[in-house]
Amino acid sequence: MEAIEPSVVDKALSEGLGWQREGNELVKVWKGKDFSAALAYVNAVGALAEQAGHHPDIDIRWSTVTLRLSTHSIGALTRADIDLAVQIDALR
Repeated sequence: MEAIEPSVVDKALSEGLGWQREGNELVKVWKGKDFSAALAYVNAVGALAEQAGHHPDIDIRWSTVTLRLSTHSIGALTRADIDLAVQIDALR
């Protein structure tokens, strides 16, 4: 797996990818109505991550979930990060 150019990330972000870039990570903050909703969201994200074999870092704070995607093995963003971000964005 190889790093993608910042311009590829910028293009995805400009086309409506619901994430922000922070250094070598894509970050998404999701807010639900309560802790139960946050857990359900995390479980849905987890199912996608398992299917993709690519896993975000996840932080749950009551009704707020913060996801961070990066390809840790190379310390950069890859196509796998963009692809999983798109799938996570499709969750409603």
